[in-house]
Amino acid sequence: MRLEPVTVEDARRACARIAGGALRTPLVRLNADGGSGELYLKLECLQPIGSFKVRGAGNALLSAPPEELARGVYTASAGNMAQGLAFWARRLGVSCTALVPENAPETKLAAIARLGARSVKVPYAEWWQTIVEHGHPSQEGRFVHPVSDPAVMAGNATIALEIMEDLPDVDAVLVPYGGGGLSCGIASVMRALRPQARVYACEVETAAPLHAALRAGEPRAIEHRPSFADGIGGRSVLEEMWPLARTLLSGSLVVSVAEIAAAVRLLAERNRVVAEGAGAASVAAALKGLSGAHTVVCVVSGGNIDSARLVRILQGEVP
Repeated sequence: MRLEPVTVEDARRACARIAGGALRTPLVRLNADGGSGELYLKLECLQPIGSFKVRGAGNALLSAPPEELARGVYTASAGNMAQGLAFWARRLGVSCTALVPENAPETKLAAIARLGARSVKVPYAEWWQTIVEHGHPSQEGRFVHPVSDPAVMAGNATIALEIMEDLPDVDAVLVPYGGGGLSCGIASVMRALRPQARVYACEVETAAPLHAALRAGEPRAIEHRPSFADGIGGRSVLEEMWPLARTLLSGSLVVSVAEIAAAVRLLAERNRVVAEGAGAASVAAALKGLSGAHTVVCVVSGGNIDSARLVRILQGEVP
């Protein structure tokens, strides 16, 4: 499967499709010192489902022929893509199923159910294989890939259009890296509209497949150690995403679990923003000054964190 960069027109068409459900999220200053310049937050945690995934899921369903949706839709997701798909499936009146890893957070599972979708827990290896193989034999209906679906990537790329409208002189955009659909979608449009701006993937050191691939010059299987930053990190870079990731992204910025927890705490205390672990990875990288840029946008990709984990983080602990 060969993927092409998202075009600006693709992103603009996606923007028009999803306008009735996805928010145009605000871009605000981070109320804290750190990094080497001005730090801004793109608050995707304020989306109706608490995650940027509402953009890509919406564009995928709204651009699909209705007959393709007749038998329902399904995805493989740690929680946020499942919520995005469920959000739009309910609006369109189609059934929705999510294959989730057996350690998926209860907060996300409850949200999936609240949106009217069904969750099916599977072992992590089986869940990851579903993503690699673009489907699961036990399910029927249209599979919406959480990462490497061109329509999903175009929906994600609408974030770049909004950043450029609000901060046209941005130097760098820091994006949490789960599978690359968000970072590569954003980078595609940034390269077209502001080629001098750099787009970096942000990973957690317990699961940083892009960092390993960039060092090796090719995707490599890595040891995956679970952490509370469950929305990022896989066992390897997806083969179909590798050509885009290595050409569109300026590198991988790796942070520790403790640094992500500190970023979650800072966002809550200084900006009154609730971010999940994955969503705060970009902020953790920016606070360390890893991009070396002056005007930096951190994409806070989601805010779906278990309340008990958030309480522990606010008390100074690392879940």
